[in-house]
Amino acid sequence: MAHTAPAESRHALDLTGLRDPAITFWSVWEGPALAGFGALKHMTESHAEIKSMRTATSHLRRGVASKMLRHLIQEATARGYSKLSLETGSMEFFEAARRLYASFGFTPCPPFGNYRPDPNSVFMTLDIAGSAPDDSFDPKPLRGLT
Repeated sequence: MAHTAPAESRHALDLTGLRDPAITFWSVWEGPALAGFGALKHMTESHAEIKSMRTATSHLRRGVASKMLRHLIQEATARGYSKLSLETGSMEFFEAARRLYASFGFTPCPPFGNYRPDPNSVFMTLDIAGSAPDDSFDPKPLRGLT
């Protein structure tokens, strides 16, 4: 992610950050190939953050990101969170991600947690209070994958 933003505006987690007990990490595989991954960060009893969600270049536009996002929302709901937030880049590189999040109902919000206003960041949130977990998520078959 180094090429997408200045160092002070990069918030993706490295391996050490992903090992934090507040983080739960999932990956999607097609045989031996990593198709994508996503992480959920516990912030408070009612608030979680989507962290480090990515799709491998080889699996873009094959439904991996939508399936992972659906899973993260489902998991946050099952864990009893009422709000799910995220930070993503404001640059053109992140336009597809912002469209995906908006299509799932995420709306712009002010910085949350330890974030500060940053022209390179877009903050979004989704109210999931009272939502029932969506049973349609199937972590094995992804569209176009075997």
